[in-house]
Amino acid sequence: MSETINSLEELANVKTVEVEAPVYVQKLDKYGRAYATGKRKDAVARVWIKPGNGKVTINGRDYQKYFARPVLQMVLRQPTEAAERKDQYDIVATVSGGGLSGQAGAVRHGISKALTYFEPELRAVLKKGGFLTRDSRVVERKKYGRAKARKSFQFSKR
Repeated sequence: MSETINSLEELANVKTVEVEAPVYVQKLDKYGRAYATGKRKDAVARVWIKPGNGKVTINGRDYQKYFARPVLQMVLRQPTEAAERKDQYDIVATVSGGGLSGQAGAVRHGISKALTYFEPELRAVLKKGGFLTRDSRVVERKKYGRAKARKSFQFSKR
């Protein structure tokens, strides 16, 4: 934009460049699976999805056995239900680190990313649901001179 515009007539003659939305392409491995990594707190989940009948396996066990709490099972099902692909994909995940809640969040994040790699047109639905955003909240570190991260030792005047 090296030229300066001095009047409205010149402004009307300026051509605008239309920016197109980025085109997302399908990312599959040689076995026809989509792979993604999901993270939450200290947990890291590696997730593979492929067409199937809806079987979800986590660390070699069924997800209902691995995540016994119904709330954690619901968290895992959220992305596929939002995308209306409930029984269309087999999901295999390996997860490590953190606790069960963080692991469930990490697997949910990984499933969402893998779904967008397998079907790029699902990105808008999953993005609107907030499933593609990495929850960056982590535990605050302990400071010296403190009982925990922020808690102080009891004060005594004498």
